[in-house]
Amino acid sequence: MGHNEMITRPGATLRSRFRNFPLHLMLLPGAVIVMIYSYFPMFGIAIAFQNYIPAKGLFGSNWIGADNFRFVWDLPGSRLVLRNTVFIALMKIVAGLAIPIVVSLMLNEMRKEFIKRSVQTLIYLPHFLSWIILGGILIDILSPSTGIVNEVVAALGFKPIYFLGNNDVFPYVLVVSDVWKEFGFNTIVFLAALTAINPALYEAAIVDGANRWKQTLHITLPGMMPIIVLMATLSLGNVLNAGFDQVFNLYSPQVYESGDIIDTLVYRIGLLDAQYGIATAVGLLKSVVALAFISLSYFLAHRYANYRIF
Repeated sequence: MGHNEMITRPGATLRSRFRNFPLHLMLLPGAVIVMIYSYFPMFGIAIAFQNYIPAKGLFGSNWIGADNFRFVWDLPGSRLVLRNTVFIALMKIVAGLAIPIVVSLMLNEMRKEFIKRSVQTLIYLPHFLSWIILGGILIDILSPSTGIVNEVVAALGFKPIYFLGNNDVFPYVLVVSDVWKEFGFNTIVFLAALTAINPALYEAAIVDGANRWKQTLHITLPGMMPIIVLMATLSLGNVLNAGFDQVFNLYSPQVYESGDIIDTLVYRIGLLDAQYGIATAVGLLKSVVALAFISLSYFLAHRYANYRIF
């Protein structure tokens, strides 16, 4: 059979097109769900520019332009909420990168496979627990009167610390507990990066007399650097996501000054005070800023880590 005959055969191209049709059909339920729950609700963005009254609906409420945005910006605590959100989110990003890197390096040095796998399993477990469960656990163990942590503090001769009611301490409790929950799962990414390093590099370093510390410094860390840069740049998209589930289950009016974030403010304004237009305006503003940061993060990831999603 000649080359031209293979090119001009009409049935081959048609069969190849329909061969993958069942695979594309499998995507249809997911696409429908995304359209219903992610794209169709975007019509509600109009509420941010309205004095929205549920009885009048989306088309009957008065159009007020950018008044909701100006009202939010003029709120006494709006700038404090923004500062809290950025501060907590940035601390989580930095700690969420540093701790998994250190833990992955420590696990990589373990030679007993049973101990290594046992440690991995233990540190992964908190990731699969919801903040409702973990919030109750933290409230119990950090209680100033009956919590085990403050019992140890009192036994050492210090005064009990009100971890969840002290504005100076509460943001750091959020960061530490978030790292405790997620660092085990994030370690997987860096352990996978370690497996891609050529073992011949370590063999050559041993021949040259390099100890384990020098091998880590000159081989392991440079080998992990592309994935570290990638994870750091992609995390920029979360700079306004300080963790609603966690904060909502741990905070109280006593720590609004240091723990109130954009998402909890939207919850109180929108669901508790029924100010739907104002809450939508806050959410829309956050989404626009997050979109800008996500776009910037993907640009930086492509430029410095050669990472592309399309």
